[in-house]
Amino acid sequence: MSTFQIDFGESKKQIIGIDLGTTNSLVAYQGLTGPEIIPGEDGHRLVPSVVSVTRGGKIVVGNEARDLLITEPERTVYSVKRLMGRGLEDVRDELTLFPFHIAHGSESVIQLKLGEKTFTPPQISAEILRQLKRNAEAFLGEEVTQAVVTVPAYFNDAQRQATKDAGRIAGLEILRLVNEPTAASLAYGLDKRKEGIVAVYDLGGGTFDISILRIHDGIFEVLATNGDTHLGGDDIDNLLLRIALEDIQSEWGEDLSANGEAVQTLRRAVIDAKEKLSFIPSSVIDLAYNGKTYAREITRDLFDKLIAEIVNRTLLPCRECIKDAGVTVDQIVEVVMVGGSTRIPLVRKAVEGLFLSKPHTELNPDEVVALGAAIQAGILSGDVEDQLLLDVTPLSLGIETMGGVVSKLIHRNSTIPASATETFTTSVEGQRNVLINVLQGERELVKDCRPLARFELRDLDPLPAGMTRIEVRFLIDANGILNVTARDARTGKEQSVDVKPSYGLTDEQVEAMIRESYEKAEEDFNERQVREMRVEADAILAAVEKAKRSDAFFELEEEERKAIDLTINELLMVYHSGDHHLIHSYVDKLNQVTLKLAENMMNTAVRGVLKGTKI
Repeated sequence: MSTFQIDFGESKKQIIGIDLGTTNSLVAYQGLTGPEIIPGEDGHRLVPSVVSVTRGGKIVVGNEARDLLITEPERTVYSVKRLMGRGLEDVRDELTLFPFHIAHGSESVIQLKLGEKTFTPPQISAEILRQLKRNAEAFLGEEVTQAVVTVPAYFNDAQRQATKDAGRIAGLEILRLVNEPTAASLAYGLDKRKEGIVAVYDLGGGTFDISILRIHDGIFEVLATNGDTHLGGDDIDNLLLRIALEDIQSEWGEDLSANGEAVQTLRRAVIDAKEKLSFIPSSVIDLAYNGKTYAREITRDLFDKLIAEIVNRTLLPCRECIKDAGVTVDQIVEVVMVGGSTRIPLVRKAVEGLFLSKPHTELNPDEVVALGAAIQAGILSGDVEDQLLLDVTPLSLGIETMGGVVSKLIHRNSTIPASATETFTTSVEGQRNVLINVLQGERELVKDCRPLARFELRDLDPLPAGMTRIEVRFLIDANGILNVTARDARTGKEQSVDVKPSYGLTDEQVEAMIRESYEKAEEDFNERQVREMRVEADAILAAVEKAKRSDAFFELEEEERKAIDLTINELLMVYHSGDHHLIHSYVDKLNQVTLKLAENMMNTAVRGVLKGTKI
């Protein structure tokens, strides 16, 4: 007697959509009737993007952490999205406005000191993601391991990679990074429109984005993006905060700017007054502290004058984006407003004046991006059909060529996924290795662009200069992450790298952080810098040793030859040190002391070429 079993298959896993915001974060899912926001354990739909470490060492997130921002400001971090994928020099000025401290040794990777613990920005973001994950699992009644996460459209590769690192640390597989304005267009149901050009204006707490999209039969294509990763509602808060602090100092004769608790209490009052001004003609910044009171009325007219410059700063990227998209204002049929700061009447008036049409404000601007992320999650899981999302790379990508010039392979606003291949050649006689320096930016010179990665294609056949053909291929995946491959066209030898920007964390560092309490990220970064500098030292040492066997070396004065030998020994002495700055200084020194040797070799080569030549 035979038996059989019916295989119903595995139940489909829920993919969530997350808006990882500067001020607030949200999580949503694709329900039976459409996308829905998932409330937190406290019933609130918005989770403040605030993380605090209590005196007992417990990590708290959200509203509880926001309350601690007043009583424990030095143990609490907010607006960490502004620090994602950025270096200390990028954010040094604004760090003066934050109550938390930067840990020692943050020159390369920012580390925030909260109490007795230190965290990188991706680790802080991971705590927010963990809370959103917990909220989703409690609401859905199942484990959640996959997510779609939104990022500002103008986030560069370093910032996108830092966001993916945060997901890894939080135990979430980020299936797709989606530009926030693009996600918002999904939430507004713009796919129902058969054809049309749409502008999505997104002014959030810490970032501003503008995207121009073309809709065609349910396909969203981003024609162009622009924006400012350092412009948002926080700037308005900081402006009002500075004014209030100056007022208090004048009235009380007391400077509160160094008092963390007072500043954060005042910040809360400033934000409350600002939010009310979106709905009433005047509001009051009200502070009671240490038995003293401060109250200042702000009318909407005064508020508009104060923030006009900040609002106007959003309009230039809009005009540039329209130009980049190759469209005119009258061709744009819909304008969508996203982000809490778009509730401000002056912002809406400025946008309407620029685009010559009334913008969409029907949906809650705080929730619209998360709802779009949930729809994208539904597309990936198969719950939403007949929609396709095409994004673009926000900045051009290329490699360094001779003379410190950038050769761009993938241009800004290219639709992704994207790939491009170009052929380059060697510039040195008998060159065995080629160093590939990957760059991002719109400028023409290497010094003005952002370096993303360096790697070597080794063991080339030592052919005359210009004979070797190196094919360099760039491939950007759907998340905007870049893979670079260099291949010797004659032998087929190749080397590739997944670009890990200087301020992002490598996969190895992420694993080390999980296994070893995040202790080795700085060490790994420094080691990479030392190894890169040793490669440069190897190259110059080999070149100088070869030159010392030539007649050109013996044409030098004895003192010049001794200076070269001395500098070689000095470089060898520091070669195995862990200080890449020290190695670099002696590489530079050896370059300087061999300038005349190089000149002699050039003259010898020219004499050799001209010998016997008849004119």
